[in-house]
Amino acid sequence: MIKIENVKKEFFKLDKNHQKNKFFAVNDISLKAQDGEIVGILGPNGAGKTTLLRMISGIMKPTSGTITYDKKNFNKNEIEIKKEIAYLSGNTKIYKSISAYELLKMCLDFYDYKKDHEKRIKDISKILELDSFLYNKIENLSTGQTQRVNIARCLIHDPKYYILDEATSGLDIISSQIILDFIKNEKKRGKTILYSTHYMEEAQEICDQVYMINKGKIIASGSPNDIKKKTNTTNLRDSFFKLIGGKKNEN
Repeated sequence: MIKIENVKKEFFKLDKNHQKNKFFAVNDISLKAQDGEIVGILGPNGAGKTTLLRMISGIMKPTSGTITYDKKNFNKNEIEIKKEIAYLSGNTKIYKSISAYELLKMCLDFYDYKKDHEKRIKDISKILELDSFLYNKIENLSTGQTQRVNIARCLIHDPKYYILDEATSGLDIISSQIILDFIKNEKKRGKTILYSTHYMEEAQEICDQVYMINKGKIIASGSPNDIKKKTNTTNLRDSFFKLIGGKKNEN
């Protein structure tokens, strides 16, 4: 289980008079994701989703608050926990001059994976349907194929916790569905999955629980059906707009 308690992240920005003003990109957020559960972090661009996930994955330090994995404090067990994390950022770059196979082999070496490397690559290639381009250079792959390789890179060491930020953003319908099916299968294996997206329809399809975030704060949480019921709407997109008072108030 991943548990986040009262996490804040403070930044400063300059105003027109070049004075520093403090603001919170993430403001007192608490949430949890159980084993075998897909938890959606939903909201528009700039809501604070990426900052939150970067703190949960250890890339950023919170200004305040605590993050625990299976009751282990992240700060005190950072190396141990990071070995069990798969983190996918929306702007992650991967080497383009090598093949998908070479990248996965390199990642297995990096994680000091003790089991059969060839079998692991074969298994991952089948799951994410990489076989037809596994030995092609990454620079020659389509956007969807590259993203599948990127996700393969994240899960190659069979992590326990998945932190996925906009995993299907900009992808074609086939690549998106392959990724969503993979996530659902990992849930069945008991993995803990945090899934950030601004595609409300995706979250409605795969998430057990969702946290809606706007301007750094949680504005709603619960199962998709619970939130729709509370807002008297038929889909999460309409729920979100109702919660913020209409489209004009999104930004």
